Amino acid sequence: MDTGVRAHSSQSDALAGCAIVITRPAGTGASLARRIRALGAIPVMLPGLSLRPALDPVLAREQWRKAQHDDVLVFTSPAAVRYALALHACHTRATVIATGQGTASALRRHGIQAQVPSLRQDSEGILALSSLQPLQGRRVALVTAPEGRGLLQQQLAERGASLREVHVYRRGPPRLDRRHVQTVSALPERTCVLLSSAQAMKNLMERLPATAWRRLCRADAIASSERIAALADEMGFSRRRVAASAGPDDLLAAACESLSNDPAD
Repeated sequence: MDTGVRAHSSQSDALAGCAIVITRPAGTGASLARRIRALGAIPVMLPGLSLRPALDPVLAREQWRKAQHDDVLVFTSPAAVRYALALHACHTRATVIATGQGTASALRRHGIQAQVPSLRQDSEGILALSSLQPLQGRRVALVTAPEGRGLLQQQLAERGASLREVHVYRRGPPRLDRRHVQTVSALPERTCVLLSSAQAMKNLMERLPATAWRRLCRADAIASSERIAALADEMGFSRRRVAASAGPDDLLAAACESLSNDPAD
């Protein structure tokens, strides 16, 4: 039995019968849900965000076309790729950077190769790339949505980049209904919730009834970074584990470890 088969078997043993709550934006968690089902677990869709086109698509398209002439293109999410390429095809000689493997995979589907941080697949990981160290006078386009953390913008500007933000989509609050509330209220004891967005967590806390939110906080929180784990702690999650990244493999591996070490088992 090879390593991949053994790892899959081990995860199936640990996750069988448990619930895995997916907080990704509405409409983006289907492939992750299929993987969770294949491991014998129960996927629970609880979107913390909704994604929408840019308010002014004509302006967004023009900004995106201009950005392709810059020196560096940074895509912050798979959604940024999807919405940008829906506006206009990409024909660029720029250095292309993706926040993580999911974003890089989305770019490859359009024939675009991107650099990806090896240690941390987040803003800090992007900023550690050698291609972003000498930025004086270089033109950098950030392909993203408004109202992000702001860390990339601040650090890139401080390094001397001529920065352009291209808002090809926007994030909004999720549309939660009674079914979402009922599902959360009935979560089994062995439950993990996958967390990779501070805004998604805040949206869920604000929009779920207090009793449903408290039930969610009893789940094992699988955080994509130390920053997300710290916020989960502040918001009431008592059991937390930090995954190696926001990638599905790393999140599910951390969920497996968390449930395997659950003292209730």
